[in-house]
Amino acid sequence: MRGLMNKLVSRSLSVAGKWQQQQLRRLNIHEYQGADLMNKYGINVPKGVAVSSIDEVKEAVKSAFPNENELVVKSQILAGGRGLGTFQNGFKGGVHIVKADQVEDIAGKMLGQILVTKQTGPQGKVVSKVYLCEKLSLVNEMYFAITLDRKTAGPLIIACSKGGTSIEDLAEKYPDMIIKVPVDVFKGITDEDAAMVVDGLAPKVADRNDSIEQVKKLYKLFCERDCTLLEINPLAETSSNQLVAADAKLNFDDNAAFRQKEIFALRDPSQEDPREVAAAKADLNYIGLDGEIGCMVNGAGLAMATMDIIKLHGGTPANFLDVGGNASEGQVVEAFKILTSDDKVKAILVNIFGGIMKCDVIASGIVNAAKQVALKVPVVVRLEGTNVDQGKRILKESGMTLITAEDLDDAAEKAVKAASK
Repeated sequence: MRGLMNKLVSRSLSVAGKWQQQQLRRLNIHEYQGADLMNKYGINVPKGVAVSSIDEVKEAVKSAFPNENELVVKSQILAGGRGLGTFQNGFKGGVHIVKADQVEDIAGKMLGQILVTKQTGPQGKVVSKVYLCEKLSLVNEMYFAITLDRKTAGPLIIACSKGGTSIEDLAEKYPDMIIKVPVDVFKGITDEDAAMVVDGLAPKVADRNDSIEQVKKLYKLFCERDCTLLEINPLAETSSNQLVAADAKLNFDDNAAFRQKEIFALRDPSQEDPREVAAAKADLNYIGLDGEIGCMVNGAGLAMATMDIIKLHGGTPANFLDVGGNASEGQVVEAFKILTSDDKVKAILVNIFGGIMKCDVIASGIVNAAKQVALKVPVVVRLEGTNVDQGKRILKESGMTLITAEDLDDAAEKAVKAASK
């Protein structure tokens, strides 16, 4: 969520651009996993079964939905816009409502295929599972979310009596209908807080007291599971007067992985950039971008400054890569392997300001990486700080063809020039 949401909650709701979003390292789980988690907390969700093969589809329709005439078939990828997406095999739409006897055919066109949406990029994401759900008769759709708000330094509940479309569209069309209820993180959610949220949702048929309880259960889930975002769109009312989380998105704070092992076991690496998966295993802070200059820097601030100066000189960074202050020689080697695995990279810029991170360690890593990885692109190196003389000597004695730079501005200019050749 970006753009108009920033105005709503002082940027706290922004999931920002791609590299900023992933820098925050928030675990995202599939829709079916989120529904299962919410069900455990007593939150109303549609009945559903996740399947990964045609045999499982047949069994699920037969055993879980024997009396259903229609079912909803939802492709499971970690990206939005599924309904309007297109599969690379030509099949259109990642979400379909079909007759029960058509479920097998539709699921077969999704499973194992690549779905491209406005959020996946042109490469798309593979659909390893589809989620078969009961078709609900909805009489009203609303919007509900809980996020972390910097302004109030705590959880913030956002509600709108209109739902079913993006929050940006809702903010543009119905700005006066969106309410925000900050929750005191020390007191927790009160009956008054929950009632204020329900009043903002303005349910038409659902029981008010039951709705208040549902809001409190959602808040309990958000806190107990260390969520950074719990978004339900739509939060719907059914013809049976029930409030149901028809579709939900849940993100979790990676800093809580040590106490949320059950949640983090749900991580699906197949939906992530393989370079970022490899970086995480090597304990490197890496975010893939779309540029042509690979960057290896120590310190997040210096890494961001390096990316800015590359842009200033007319280039585009291919990644954000912070090796940190305690990187080992082995981690430097892994960093080079990741950088060189990107076919778009035309040059590599190493920018190290040695404080805790020693220049000689970086230099040894570069030399060893060159022995293990065929460096087919020019490498620009700027070293400064702790053990800089030793680092420069190691590089010089290695016999490698490197482009040295005196300062960051010089390094960025040389990297852009090298990448353009």
